[in-house]
This record gives sequence, structure tokens and C-alpha cells, in this order.
Amino acid sequence: MTEFERKVYDTVKKIPKGEVLTYKEVARLIGKPLAYRAVGNALNKNPFKQVPCHRVIRTDGMVGGYVRGLKVKAELLKKEGFEVELLGIR
Repeated sequence: MTEFERKVYDTVKKIPKGEVLTYKEVARLIGKPLAYRAVGNALNKNPFKQVPCHRVIRTDGMVGGYVRGLKVKAELLKKEGFEVELLGIR
């Protein structure tokens, strides 16, 4: 695991249940504000169940990708209280 990935995973682990951050917000929090695509790539390789990467969404409110599939990500977000509609949340 790279230092960048470790920072991403450590940050995402801190997102409480019922809250989300955007890929851009995670990038900013780790000190790499332009690396939001790299954040997504790191989360796509997430090997840790304790890293709730389903809580990271796109800036436009769309759910974004998920290693276990968009349907699973949407279901997890719904369980945490988000209204998920056509891959977007509100």
C-alpha cells in the first residue's frame, strides 16, 4: 500500500455512519486537493472492510463507483439514511 492510499483509507475510516464526503473533499483533507480521481482509484482497490468507501460520492451528488457494484453502494447508503435516486443521493 502506498502512503497516498494509507492517507485515503485513514480519512475515509473517520466518516461517520449517515454522513458522506466527496472524492474532492477526501483529496483536500489529505492535502492533495487535485487528486480526487486518484482517491477514487485508491478506493476502488480498497482491501479493508473497515474502510467505508461507500460513504464517498461524486461532487455532483451521484453515487459514483464502488468495487462491489453500484447497487450494493446504493443499498448501503439507503441503510444509513440517504435517499438514493437514479444513482444520485439527496
